[in-house]
Amino acid sequence: MSQQRPRGPRTSISAPSTGTLGAAVAVAALVLGFLILRDVRSDGGATVTPGTDSTENPTDSSVDPNAPTTVPFNISGFKIQVANASGVALSAGKMTTDLQAQGYVVQPALNVPAGTAKRQKTGVFYLAGCETNAQYVATTLGGAVDMAAMPSPVPVEGGSLKEACILVLLGTDLAGKPLAGVVGGGSGQAATTTVAPG
Repeated sequence: MSQQRPRGPRTSISAPSTGTLGAAVAVAALVLGFLILRDVRSDGGATVTPGTDSTENPTDSSVDPNAPTTVPFNISGFKIQVANASGVALSAGKMTTDLQAQGYVVQPALNVPAGTAKRQKTGVFYLAGCETNAQYVATTLGGAVDMAAMPSPVPVEGGSLKEACILVLLGTDLAGKPLAGVVGGGSGQAATTTVAPG
């Protein structure tokens, strides 16, 4: 008969719990992810912000800041009133249709009140908030016009602009003539207009 030898006390190594092991793996992944992102961000300063070019030179003097720029402008977002102050019959109606052909929204032509002196130079007058719009209208007319805030009372028959925020008082200089400053646009499209800086 064989005798079994008594074994000595067992030493047991406790296995780590699943929760502790999972937490350790998560912490290691987080640290590793942080280190990778940090390396990506510290790429020697070559990070490019969206909308910029990393090769741009802010001190580049090849661009003339005083050069005129061409910008798009929505010319159908406001209304114009043309009034004949030239004494040339039907000239305000012609200018109205010429401006409409370019995409401007122009109300039916009017005259200045009876007894008003003839105007030699065309004027573009605007209500508050329509200054930029008036500048584009003046450019379309060729730029050689008077520009000012709207006079009071409004110098048209009936004294009302209705929905218009710009008044063109047509003088003899532009009566019956084509629009000298037309660059583009038409049919309700955005116009492309050359604007001097300043």
